[in-house]
Amino acid sequence: MTMLSRVLGLARDVIVAGYFGASGSADAFFVAFKIPNFLRRLFAEGAFAQAFVPVLSEYRTQRDLAAVQQLVNYVAGTLGSVLIALTVLAVIGAPMLTALFAPGFYLQDQAKFDLAAQMLQITFPYLLLISLTAFAGAVLNSYERFAVPAFTPVLLNISLIGSAVFLSPLFDPPVLALAWGVMIAGVLQLVFQLPFMARLKLLPKPRWGWQDEGVRRILKLMLPALFGVSVAQINLLLDTVLASFLQTGSVSWLYYSDRLVELPLGVFGIAIATVVLPSLSRKHASRSAEHFSSTLNWGMQMVLLIGLPAAVALFVLAEPMLITLFHYGALTDRDVMMAAMSLRAYACGLLAFMLIKVLATGYFSRQDTKTPVKIGIQAAIANMVFNLILIGPLAHVGLAAATAMSAFLNAGLLLYGLRRAGVLNWSPGWGAHLLRMLLANLAMLAVLLLLAEETTLWLEMSLWQRVLQMAILVVAGAVTYLLVIIAAGLRPGHLRHS
Repeated sequence: MTMLSRVLGLARDVIVAGYFGASGSADAFFVAFKIPNFLRRLFAEGAFAQAFVPVLSEYRTQRDLAAVQQLVNYVAGTLGSVLIALTVLAVIGAPMLTALFAPGFYLQDQAKFDLAAQMLQITFPYLLLISLTAFAGAVLNSYERFAVPAFTPVLLNISLIGSAVFLSPLFDPPVLALAWGVMIAGVLQLVFQLPFMARLKLLPKPRWGWQDEGVRRILKLMLPALFGVSVAQINLLLDTVLASFLQTGSVSWLYYSDRLVELPLGVFGIAIATVVLPSLSRKHASRSAEHFSSTLNWGMQMVLLIGLPAAVALFVLAEPMLITLFHYGALTDRDVMMAAMSLRAYACGLLAFMLIKVLATGYFSRQDTKTPVKIGIQAAIANMVFNLILIGPLAHVGLAAATAMSAFLNAGLLLYGLRRAGVLNWSPGWGAHLLRMLLANLAMLAVLLLLAEETTLWLEMSLWQRVLQMAILVVAGAVTYLLVIIAAGLRPGHLRHS
C-alpha cells in the first residue's frame, strides 16, 4: 500500500512539474504546502504517533477494551481541540508564518510572498485534518491494521492530480487549484479511516481529557519527541528557509530531488519502522529483552538490504530518473541538471534517513523520548553549521549535502545510545549479511554504469524511449543485485523475523 502511495506521489509530482515547472508560483505552492506538511510530520506522524502507540499498546496489553475506548475518546477530544485553536491562529497569521518560513520571499519578491501567504490560508487546515487522520491510523496500526493507514496518502495524490488537471484552468493564478486540492484531500483521508475504526469498536467519541492519566503520559512523551523524532524534517525545512534566499527555482529543485529520495524512504524505511514500533512496544511491556534486540536487528538489516542499492541507484541515475519523470512541459533542461545535483547529495544520506526511522523506535517503544531529543539537538546544530559552510560554494546542493551529513551523525548517535543502554546486541550473521550486500551493490553499480546513456541522449529521447530505457536499467540493476546476493548466500529465511 505504501508502494502504491509513493508511486502515485511520483505521478502527482510529474503532473505538477509539467503544469508549473520550477517557476515562482511553484516555489510559492511548495512553501505553502511544506509548512502544514512539516508540522504534520513533526506533530502528527512524528511526535504524536511515537508517544501514542506505546501507551495505547500498553493499554491494549494490560487493560480491557473499555479502558482503551476511554483513552481514544480523551485523546481525540484533546488533540482535536488544540488543533482547531492552532489552525485558526495560523490562518489569521498566515503572512507572518510565510515570512518566518520563507524570509527570502518577503525580502526579495513581494508577489511570490503574497501568493504563498494566500495559499497557506487554504492549505493550513490540512494540518488539523491529517493529524486526526494520523490519530486514526495510529489506532489501526496498534491493532495490526497496517494496510488502511498506508493506503490513505493515495487520496492526497489523487486529489492533487485531479486539481492540477481539472481545477487549475478555473483559477487565476492556476496554482491556487493545488492549494484547494490539499484541503479536499484532508477531508477525504479522515473520512476514509473512520469506518475501519468502527469495526474495531474504537470509533472515538471526542471528550476533553487534559487531566486523564493516559493523555498526560502521552503529552509528557510528546513534548520532547516533537523535536527528537523529526530532526530530518526540521533540517529539510531549514533548507527551504535558506533556499528562499537563493535564485528562483532553488526551492523547487530541492523539492523534486527530495521527492525521489522519499520514495524508498517511505516505501521501506517508514513502513518498516511503522510495523516494528507496536511490536517493540509490546516486547518492552512484556520485558522480552532478547526479542526486543532481535527485532531491532531485523529492522536494520531490512533497511540496509533495500536502502543501500536504492542510494547507489539514485546517485548513478540522477539525471535519467529526473528526465524520465519530470522533464516535460514547464521543467527545463537546466532545472533537471540543478535538481540532479541536489538529488545526488540527498542520495548520500538516504541510508541514514532510513536508519533513523528504525533506530528511533528503539527509544520510543521504551517510552524514552529524552535521549532522541538530545541527539536531535546535536544533529540540528550540526546541520545548520554545515548549511552555513556549504551554501556559499555549493548553493542549493550544499543544503542537501548538509542534511545528509547531519543525518549520519543523528543515526550514529542513536545507534551508539541503544548499544550503550544494553538493549541492542548484534545478532549472529551480521558479517555475512554486510559482505553479501557489498558484493551485490558493486555488481549492480558496474551494470548501471555500463548500460547508462549520456545525459544529452536522454534529453533528446521521446517519452516512450525514456520509459523503455529506464525500465531496462531498473530491471538489469535489480536482477543483478538479486542474483548476486542470492549467489552469495541470502535465503528467504533471512528475511523473516519470528
